[in-house]
Amino acid sequence: MYKLNYNAAWMASALLKIEEIKRSIVRAIAFPLRPDTKDGDPEEFTAQQPAKTAVKLPHNCEFDNNGNLGKTASEQRLELWLSNLLKYGVLIASAIVFIGGILYLMHHSFEPADYHIFHGAPSEFRSVEGVINAIFAGSRRGIIQLGLLVLIATPILRVVISLLAFIWRRDLIYIIVTSLVLAGLTYSLVGGYY
Repeated sequence: MYKLNYNAAWMASALLKIEEIKRSIVRAIAFPLRPDTKDGDPEEFTAQQPAKTAVKLPHNCEFDNNGNLGKTASEQRLELWLSNLLKYGVLIASAIVFIGGILYLMHHSFEPADYHIFHGAPSEFRSVEGVINAIFAGSRRGIIQLGLLVLIATPILRVVISLLAFIWRRDLIYIIVTSLVLAGLTYSLVGGYY
């Protein structure tokens, strides 16, 4: 009548064993262990020095309500802040490019396109100050270029903020890695000019 699915039964028993192991690890971390006594005398055992923990946790770890190891509130806030920075940075850059594109098409929509000869970007759009000067001069292409600059600046700003957060936490490994990433980004942006 009924077929027994051996794979499902095995998976269920494996998941139960994993949960047991997880609970025992949490108990070992959460409850202190006392050193063994010489003779095994219970009175001497209770009179000993304060307990030592089985595992030393980093200062930035916390347990949630289920006993699982989780992120601290400051880490969660930083992650939320950085994700919002990326999300809104891309949205703002897209809006600027869209507005610049609409204005450009309103003014240049009936001009014929000549794709036989490649014309690179004018020199005024090859630097930040050139883009800003072009915007103040009324250039619609300058607005599009500004949107692209905001799009490029968004992840760079994220790396800078991450670096400052790691410096504040004094996390040496992440400071080194983030500094290398920032140096690579800076070299790729500035290296073309020199």
